[in-house]
Amino acid sequence: MKFGLLLPHFGAHANKRMLLDGSVLAESYGFDSLWVRDHLVFEPHGEMENPDPNFYEALTTLTAIGAVTEKISLGTGSLIPFRHPVHTALTIGTISKLVGDRLIMGWGAGTFDNEFKVIGWENYDRVEMVRSNAEILRKLLTQDNVSHTDQFFSFENVTIQPRPDNPVPFWYCGATPKSARLAAEYADGWMPGRTTLRTINDRVNTMKGLVKENGRPLPTIAVIPPTSIASRSELAWDGLNVDGLLAWANKRGKWWSKPESGEFKTAADIEGSLIAGNPEEVIEQTLKFAEVGVDHLVFDLRLRFETWFASIELLGNEVLPELRRRLG
Repeated sequence: MKFGLLLPHFGAHANKRMLLDGSVLAESYGFDSLWVRDHLVFEPHGEMENPDPNFYEALTTLTAIGAVTEKISLGTGSLIPFRHPVHTALTIGTISKLVGDRLIMGWGAGTFDNEFKVIGWENYDRVEMVRSNAEILRKLLTQDNVSHTDQFFSFENVTIQPRPDNPVPFWYCGATPKSARLAAEYADGWMPGRTTLRTINDRVNTMKGLVKENGRPLPTIAVIPPTSIASRSELAWDGLNVDGLLAWANKRGKWWSKPESGEFKTAADIEGSLIAGNPEEVIEQTLKFAEVGVDHLVFDLRLRFETWFASIELLGNEVLPELRRRLG
């Protein structure tokens, strides 16, 4: 299993020192990847983060991180299709030449309608826009004189230079059953973000059947669970809005696999959508993801970005070495 961190490029704690120094520290502790979210008009999730609208643009942030690190992978979880794919292709090619072939492009349809309304794309099928971007980018990043026409984009004889030297992984992000099916159909990875272990297990089993039918390899399975780690368990849980997380699960987690009661009532019901505790507890909770087939786990520390550096050190000193020892 590989391990990453979601960067604090949003909210009140986003600043140059947190991003650049934190990324260098993460690489020094052997993390495999660093990740960003993507928004055009940022709407903070009230149950998980303060209402500060500060948001550093995703691909610009990854370029800066790549400039101060050497080899750690740089991922989007997820990039939303509100950019023209020709522009995105040029950006990907440029980043790859500046910092090396380190990008993992996770894509999702997005949550907020307003982000598409402000650019006049509110009537577009965003799920199909993700597919369109996948098709176009795979061509533009590997071929000359590309022509393409679909319901969203049309262009002829476009050549993008520079281009990456190696294929850029394209992951589909989303926890819905359809997201998992689409990942099995045409993506290199599936990243549901925040969801439960029960849901991950169900989706992975579905994808195993689908790829067996279509002859594709099983996509890389990745997750980004919100994580709170501290030296003592009570410190990790202090101030966590568990009621808010349960309310979110019942409101927005309609596609999650439900407990027997049919409703998310306790922290146990949303197991996997939150990691919290001391280092040993975090280790034990993380190992459960490996049991359901997760290949790449990204710790989302937004619940305690005020302890960003201390959390990286705890994970790097006490969690990652033990996880790698146990997982082999």
